[in-house]
Amino acid sequence: MSFFFEIHKDNPREGPGDNVSTRKALEMMPGVPEKPKILDVGCGPGLQTRELARVTGGKVMAVDTHQPFLDRLKVNAEQEALGKQITTINRSMDELDFPDESFDVIWSEGAIYIMGFREGLADWKRMLKPGGCIAVTEATWIKADPPKEIADFWREAYPAMQSIEDNLKVIESLGYRLLGHFTLPESCWLEEYYGPLLKRVAMLREQYAGDAEKQAMLDEELIEVELYRNYSAWYGYEFYVMQK
Repeated sequence: MSFFFEIHKDNPREGPGDNVSTRKALEMMPGVPEKPKILDVGCGPGLQTRELARVTGGKVMAVDTHQPFLDRLKVNAEQEALGKQITTINRSMDELDFPDESFDVIWSEGAIYIMGFREGLADWKRMLKPGGCIAVTEATWIKADPPKEIADFWREAYPAMQSIEDNLKVIESLGYRLLGHFTLPESCWLEEYYGPLLKRVAMLREQYAGDAEKQAMLDEELIEVELYRNYSAWYGYEFYVMQK
């Protein structure tokens, strides 16, 4: 796992996304109070964390298990005069012990898959205040009958991946009110996420030229990018926004 983090070191995001999409999802939430209390689950290096703090003026609790991500978030937050608004905590997302009804908003971009879409939404609901809102992005099939190559890839990488319709049924079954959903644009993948990652891969490929194991891991990153370029019509990240 250590080389995985070396590959992803210093990347601004750990998954597809952009600040425009973060703001769009936030704007879909009715009745968010001034200076809300926000929980960002699986925050990674925290680009969206800082955007939430900046846009809302609220307090954001940022949770992740990789301390270097949290350390980078703290440094960047201080540099952007957001340090007093953002608190970091190193904890697993399935061990959150905040009191019931603690937060106005719960956020998770590109991370809920670690627990599972249903499991995360079910577990985190108790921490939302009445009428509070939750927004998550989730890898999702956006078109039926994907070609075998990409179906086989995701069957191994994330076998629990579902269609938009199936995820909407999960949201309804858990008693949430759906506020809306939208598919992240391709630029969130190719420019915001894969762009910096490919530069990092090129640098590491040269650095570890004689290491077959590391070269194979770098090849896997390139395969994932190429698959998205070829098959993005069939899958993407969907932003789901809902209310308790």
